[in-house]
Amino acid sequence: MINILACDDDRDIVKAIKIYLSTEGFNVIEANTGKEAVEAVEKNDIKLILMDVMMPEMNGIEATMKIREKYNMPIIMLTAKDEYSDKILGLQIGADDYITKPFNPIEVVARVKSQIRRFTQLGSEIQNDDVYINGGLKVDDKSKTILLDGEQISVTPTEYAIIKLFVQNPGEVISPKEIYRRVWNDDPFGTENTVLVHIRHIREKIEIDPSNPRYIVAVWGHGYKMEKR
Repeated sequence: MINILACDDDRDIVKAIKIYLSTEGFNVIEANTGKEAVEAVEKNDIKLILMDVMMPEMNGIEATMKIREKYNMPIIMLTAKDEYSDKILGLQIGADDYITKPFNPIEVVARVKSQIRRFTQLGSEIQNDDVYINGGLKVDDKSKTILLDGEQISVTPTEYAIIKLFVQNPGEVISPKEIYRRVWNDDPFGTENTVLVHIRHIREKIEIDPSNPRYIVAVWGHGYKMEKR
C-alpha cells in the first residue's frame, strides 16, 4: 500500500484528507506540525506529501526545505486562497504542486494520483536506454540523472520531467498549458504560474545567467522551447 503523509495543524483537514485518500486505497500517515512531518518521513516509506504552509514548531516551507535535503518524493503544498507568495516560494524550494484551500476532494485525489503516477514512472525498474544530449546538457533516462557540462545536478521529479520534455523536443515551442498536460499527465488544473516557477527554478540550475538563458528560452505569447546547441 502506498503511504501518503498529510500534514496540517488543522486536524479536521487531515482527517478529511485521510477519508478521501483511504477510499482510493492509499495509507495516510498524519502529522500536525512541520517537525512531525520531517520525523514521519524519516521513519516511514513515504511516497507523497501533502504539506500545509502555516504550522507551529516548523512551518511547511521550512519542513519542505529540510525534507528536500535527503528525499525527492513529490510534495504538494496546501495553501490558503490569498497566500500567493507562499505558493511561489513553495515551488521555488522544491514543492511539485499546490492545492488551494478550501479544496475539492476530487481535485485532491486527482492531484495525488497524477503525482504518484509520474513519480512511479520515473522510478520504474523498466527503463529505456535513451540518452538525450543538447550542448552541455545530458539527460540519462535510464539512471534518471541530468548532467550539465559533465557535472550531475540535483533536480526534483517535476524538474526532471520538464527538462526531459524539452531535451526530447529541441526547437519545439510548448505552451505552459501543454507543458502542464504532458508533465503532470493530467488536464491543466494548475495555472501558468506553476509552470513559470518551475522553469525559473530549472534555469537557476542549468543556466550560467538565468536572466539570459541558453537552453530553455521564452517565445513570447506562445510558451517555451529548448534551443538547439
